[in-house]
Amino acid sequence: MHIETKLPLLAHNAAINTRERQGQWLLIAGGILLGTLGVFVEEAGQHPLVTVWFRCLFGGLALLAWGAATGRLKELRLQGRVLCIAMTSGALMIFNWALFFAAITRTSIGVATVVFHIQPIWVMLLGAWLLREKVAPHQWVATLVALCGLTLTTGLLSNTDWLHSAGNGYLIGLVMCLGGSLSYAAVTLIAKSAKSSNGTSSFALAWWQCLVGVVVLAWVPFVFGWPQQPQAWAWLAGLGVIHTGLAYAILFAGMARLAIGKIAVLQFVYPLTAVVVDGLVYGRTLSALQIAGVLLMAAALWAIARPQNQAAR
Repeated sequence: MHIETKLPLLAHNAAINTRERQGQWLLIAGGILLGTLGVFVEEAGQHPLVTVWFRCLFGGLALLAWGAATGRLKELRLQGRVLCIAMTSGALMIFNWALFFAAITRTSIGVATVVFHIQPIWVMLLGAWLLREKVAPHQWVATLVALCGLTLTTGLLSNTDWLHSAGNGYLIGLVMCLGGSLSYAAVTLIAKSAKSSNGTSSFALAWWQCLVGVVVLAWVPFVFGWPQQPQAWAWLAGLGVIHTGLAYAILFAGMARLAIGKIAVLQFVYPLTAVVVDGLVYGRTLSALQIAGVLLMAAALWAIARPQNQAAR
């Protein structure tokens, strides 16, 4: 091959590598940001539904500002079937956030976040059941490994003091995590269906989810009360602006630059950061058995996300 023909190819490969590196760092940054979400939830000290409403309010405003700055507001004009899909996913997202925030106060930031990340398993199983998507043999094996890791991560097999002191509330929190992850799996399938059928962007779905939350839960602050302390307002604003607006914008940009397999691996930066933050801020550390479960889940979910042709090599 002549040098003249090699140069464009080398330039193209260099551009791809640069784009992938940028995507990796964006996903890592987004995961680290989301890993601090639980601190904002706990420090705000509000009823879970109040926390959800404020996240939707401030998050929707932040996403709107980001859309205006990037010239993407036209993507928000949905109608007909697409609008129904967005509103349905919004209702499910409200349910998911409410269960997750309630679970954090009953378990811990680290445990709730890691258990919640079993949702790719539900996506795969629901996709196989409802959409008749093919599941490779290695994915079934990885599912069993992930469930074993989940069992270890819950702490039910560990002798941690904070687990015993939590009592039945801890078990309720775990059930809430599983319910929230199942709800989020349904949101993922809906978003996947919408994007494949009409090209609806993740940004548009996220903004409509926030809008649905603001409208549907508008009664919540009047029933459960408005935040009384200025710092509570600051934590709630941060939850919307940082963990919804900024984090989503970073994650959207990162995901657009990477293959699915790499996205699946880097998404585990979020729960790993949450575990570290929970230990540093509140002194709640995982046992060796729980850490082993986290690593099992991470490895299994990476295996599930790998394309079938790569797994067979």
